Amino acid sequence: MNEVTKQKETPVTTASKVGVAGGAGAATARPAGGRGRGPGGSGGRGGSPDGRRGGGDRRGGRGGAPREAREFEQKILELARVTRVTKGGKRMRFRASLVIGDRRGRVGFGVAKGGDVSMAIEKAFRQAKKNMVKVPLIEETIPHEVFRKFAAASVLLKPAPKGTGLKSGGPTRVVLELAGVPNAVSKIMGSKNKINNAKATFLALRALRMPTEAMVAAKTAKEAKKAAV
Repeated sequence: MNEVTKQKETPVTTASKVGVAGGAGAATARPAGGRGRGPGGSGGRGGSPDGRRGGGDRRGGRGGAPREAREFEQKILELARVTRVTKGGKRMRFRASLVIGDRRGRVGFGVAKGGDVSMAIEKAFRQAKKNMVKVPLIEETIPHEVFRKFAAASVLLKPAPKGTGLKSGGPTRVVLELAGVPNAVSKIMGSKNKINNAKATFLALRALRMPTEAMVAAKTAKEAKKAAV
């Protein structure tokens, strides 16, 4: 009885060994088009002839050409949510006040409304590009003192010697920085409304004039006369 059992168990054990050996041979004989991890895996997913993964040409990705520099820098002066009461209810929109400039003498200001923030900023940017002002500079400062008023806001701009910097605050400082004025002194009087102060500053910048040769000669003669006395 025991001999019969041994004879029946022996073929099963031999077959299992053959199956294991055959499986190992099949694993060893895998074709060369695998996942691309081995030296021969050139046809797999993301494989390359040298066995590296992700061998595609990544042109235009993160390592592509650098972005072009913007022509104007921009700063948001004020961003507010405004509502309009209509027959059907309240209509909510966004109002953006934007100052743009190239820091080389050109600066602009725009105010616009939109259904969302991005739309309001885009419209304000287009409006600011249409209302650009060229700021004259002499010896790294404005040519002369100027005072302008818009509504209840009043702004005074005065020239300053080299090394003084910008002694100003609020919207006037933002406008002068983006205009590229390195030295100036300003004073805001009256209103605290940012939009009115910015508009008064732009009125003052538009009033600046370059001195003519006759004016420069007269001023030099006057200063020499005072020094002689």
